[in-house]
Amino acid sequence: MTIKKLSFAIQMDPVAGIDIAGDSTFALGLEAQSRGHKLWYYTPDKLSFNEGTVTARGQSLQLFDKVGAHFTVSAIETRTLDEFDVILMRQDPPFDMAYITATHILERLPASTMVVNNPAEVRNAPEKLLVTHYPDLLPATLISRDSHAIHAFRAKHKDIIVKPLFGNGGAGVFRIQPNDQNLNSLLEMFFSNSREPVMVQAYLPAVRNGDKRVILVNGEPVGAVNRIPSDGEARSNFHVGGSAAATALTARDEDICKAIGPELRRRGLLFVGIDIIGDYLTEINVTSPTGIREIQRLSGIDIAALTIDAIEHQHGHYAGNGIAR
Repeated sequence: MTIKKLSFAIQMDPVAGIDIAGDSTFALGLEAQSRGHKLWYYTPDKLSFNEGTVTARGQSLQLFDKVGAHFTVSAIETRTLDEFDVILMRQDPPFDMAYITATHILERLPASTMVVNNPAEVRNAPEKLLVTHYPDLLPATLISRDSHAIHAFRAKHKDIIVKPLFGNGGAGVFRIQPNDQNLNSLLEMFFSNSREPVMVQAYLPAVRNGDKRVILVNGEPVGAVNRIPSDGEARSNFHVGGSAAATALTARDEDICKAIGPELRRRGLLFVGIDIIGDYLTEINVTSPTGIREIQRLSGIDIAALTIDAIEHQHGHYAGNGIAR
């Protein structure tokens, strides 16, 4: 079957600043380009809703798998985004009001333009909240800005992790051990800078063996990488020095994926990364999941190819029958 050549617009952070060794957006764009699909790129601050039309100022993009010379772009131009077959919404969190506004604007596009992931469901499924739909899969978890509730949770679980509800990349994640006297100061810092609750979870000692990132495409697990925290560090994120190791899915991992996969498909969340520590699901990442490059390097699984396969397959059905996002 001949695949229609598609036009992709990528909404992402500045392309000049990405680390191509570990950037999943780069991997997706490179794979789409290798198939003859056209790439165009813009940053979220150049997105507009202009007199009923969704527009952006951006540039045609070519990618090269070469450190230090990984892209070229054309002159900046303004285009209407309904000209494109596919929009990849791939800017990094934080999931703030700017991010939420972008989902509202992209939701105004017609069904003939496929947005990955579905912007309405990205808005409704921030990574640290969607997991609350699956309490049987979670470690002990509290979401609150009530200091009394947080102290009671700590008294019960002793060793806890405190993190911002809408952060990313391990930023602002703290482990508070039983003898640590800094919880009050930490909460003061969080709550003076934000009106948002925090997420508090029981510390899982199994994190020393790794925090597994599993990628699901259209609700099916397709690959995983283990993220090992460095010595003296409670966080395993690659952004804060976690190291990547090859891994395989356990029976428990498979059960977790089976539990959440149908809901991801129902919501139109095509490309998702989940985090598993030991036997527990800790996050469902739908905004800008990473891990593609590490998984291909360590396990040989080409998740970028599997993702573009899914986009090509779904786009024909999607645009043809007018299914709403």
